[in-house]
Amino acid sequence: MSVSLRDVTVRRRGKTILGPLSIDLDAAGFSIVLGPNGAGKTTFLKILHGVERVTDGTAEWSVSAEEARQAQAYVFQSPIMLRRSVGQNLAYPLQLLGMDKADVAKRVLDWAGRIGLSDALERPAPRLSGGERQKLALGRALIRSPKVLFLDEPCANLDGRSTREIETLLLAAQRDGTRIIMTTHDLGQARRLASDIVFLLNGQVHERAPASEFFTTPKTVEAKAFMEGDIVE
Repeated sequence: MSVSLRDVTVRRRGKTILGPLSIDLDAAGFSIVLGPNGAGKTTFLKILHGVERVTDGTAEWSVSAEEARQAQAYVFQSPIMLRRSVGQNLAYPLQLLGMDKADVAKRVLDWAGRIGLSDALERPAPRLSGGERQKLALGRALIRSPKVLFLDEPCANLDGRSTREIETLLLAAQRDGTRIIMTTHDLGQARRLASDIVFLLNGQVHERAPASEFFTTPKTVEAKAFMEGDIVE
């Protein structure tokens, strides 16, 4: 399930937040979106996910809008927990699909194990630690096997162990066929995970390249400066 953005622009109160930009994203891969604060990374994800209105241009998937919406999942930097147990949080997206109760229970147990929360199924989700909440949010997103997963800085506030656990889950999801598009400020994480890099600057796609090429031979001065930790404006 691929997507094409053509001359997309987002404006708010007369200010251009994103664009104009055009880009094609294939149906497979692990794309990491990089760029300084204010570059438009979150808005870019929301445009792709269909929750941000486009001022100009088009964003079109290779399937119908309804099919694309059903095939996607989104994990926020600060995950939103339903005021229910861990098990009920995992079950919720499957219940929305009308899945049989026995199948729901089986899949919930499986995913609770994958995210390391098998012993916490009855615990209220809002009482989990930050790392546990993020793993639950990821499990809740992946439990229905989406074709595309969007993540906005999913490890920004996590310790090393939780970050490693999240990355392991993401790489497994990609191997199982989920296409991943994710923002991060962590260049080490980008090197570990990315198949390709989208580098945004001032709301535009400043550079796009396979990850190995981007990190070894960036084409622009700005991309090189960003990787060296310099302030890029």
